[in-house]
Amino acid sequence: MSHSPSVTHSLVSWLLTVPFLFAFGATLLFFDPLQRIARLFGQRPQEIVAGAMQAVLVYAFRISGMRLIVERSPEIKANRAYLLVANHQSMFDIPILGSTLFTNYPKYVSKRELARWLPGISYNLRRGGNAIIERSDRDQATRAIREMGSTAQARGVSAVIYPEGTRSRTGALRRFKKPGTFALFESAPELPIVPVTIDGSWKLLAHNLLPLPFGSQVRLRIGDPIERSSGEDNDALLLEVREQIEKTLERWRSV
Repeated sequence: MSHSPSVTHSLVSWLLTVPFLFAFGATLLFFDPLQRIARLFGQRPQEIVAGAMQAVLVYAFRISGMRLIVERSPEIKANRAYLLVANHQSMFDIPILGSTLFTNYPKYVSKRELARWLPGISYNLRRGGNAIIERSDRDQATRAIREMGSTAQARGVSAVIYPEGTRSRTGALRRFKKPGTFALFESAPELPIVPVTIDGSWKLLAHNLLPLPFGSQVRLRIGDPIERSSGEDNDALLLEVREQIEKTLERWRSV
């Protein structure tokens, strides 16, 4: 008895989802106490452990046959601080970007709910220099983003913002929201801005991990840094970033 390719693909996806979920959960549980111990020795040791956790999470996706293809500008240097402006398709964008830019120690904007109950992840969000925001309180969110940006510049680490504000469940690029992004730009005026494009990660959550699709391909592009200048136009900067993301998505999807 033969099975159609779609049925076979679905069976393989279900079979591999179980070991993936085990590996994913075990990773979070393993690195949660390690981060707490590392934090006793300072923030940088905790950041290194958190980066290792993200790298292991991405490695766990290989169980499902996920392929990650990275295009990285040669101008992106290790141990340098940047403002990374990216489109957003999945919660897995964070470990994918964090593991790729391990030595740049990227910080993120996160809603408060995620900083409460997820082993490994919540502790890193609370103690790792990220911006924890209340979406219903714009003033609080703006202050948290500004603090993240100014601290990132002072410490020489990177900060990430997703101007869409929430993930795109279909991969379509959503409207960019300006207030939080401009607050980040203004709080760290010395840090170059880097356009970041990701595509395909939305498919990982197409069925809410039940199952995790087998053989998904995720692409990541880390573009050339855009140097800052006094009197710069935030609207023009954000437009340039969006155009680069749009062109990259068009190039990938036209193949």
